[in-house]
This record gives sequence, structure tokens and C-alpha cells, in this order.
Amino acid sequence: MPGAPQYDGGLTISTQVSSLDKAIDWYTNVLGMKLLYRVDHIGWAEVASPVARVNVGLSQVDRPKVGAGPVPTWGVHDIDKARATLESNKVRFDGDTITIEGMVRLATFFDPDGNAFMLYQSLSQQ
Repeated sequence: MPGAPQYDGGLTISTQVSSLDKAIDWYTNVLGMKLLYRVDHIGWAEVASPVARVNVGLSQVDRPKVGAGPVPTWGVHDIDKARATLESNKVRFDGDTITIEGMVRLATFFDPDGNAFMLYQSLSQQ
């Protein structure tokens, strides 16, 4: 049986959006990501996340399909502060922040097209 692929350490998370203009604005101004490039004739842009070599690809489609699938989960130092910052930008969250004692705190939120993301704060290091 052949070995595993030779990964290069990069990761691009592709998500569908209804408008590149709105998505780029939201991902850069609300989440603090940096626009890497945009290719209008194919409806594609990539933004760099604050995590080294992890990018978010934005694929413009007429009707974004959101729902089941992987949920990118971003680690933060202070989930309450991060959540408050996002909420001040009118980011919609799915209920309260959940705490699993001694392990992790979790909060699910959505981009303007309804794609789910999550914040986590590790409690195991405290």
C-alpha cells in the first residue's frame, strides 16, 4: 500500500459566497484576514487567515450551499473578548458559548452567507 501524500503544510478552506465584494469586505474587516488575490472572471478570491499557511478561498456562486460539512474552528486566547468583538460587527452566533469544563469553550458563528465557523478557547492549558 502506498504511503500518505507528501503534504506541504498549507491548507486552503474553500467556501461558497454570493458576492465576492461582500465576502472580501467581511472576511478582511470583520475577521481581520488579508486579501491575497482576486480573480473576477472565475469568481474566486483568497484571504490569508491569522494562522500560518491557512487561507480561506471564496468561491462566488449564485446560491451558496451551506450546511453540513466541515466547520473551520479558530483558536483564540479569550473567547468572550473575541465573541464580543464579532458581535459588535453584527456577526450572528448560534446560541451561547458552550463550556466543557477543564477542556474547551466553543462558540459557533456564521458569515453573511450562512457558512458556519467556530471559535474555541482551550481550557486544558489553564
